Amino acid sequence: MSTMPNTTSAQALRARNLRLGLILASVAATFFIGFVVKLVLLAPH
Repeated sequence: MSTMPNTTSAQALRARNLRLGLILASVAATFFIGFVVKLVLLAPH
């Protein structure tokens, strides 16, 4: 039994990892943008 995954499952794993990475990056970007907006709107003038 081989320990190397076949190319189909390796490609599927790569696609799932890419999708997860994009989702996590978008969540982080949303929090960052919200933090910046909060600083701008609530900053003492």
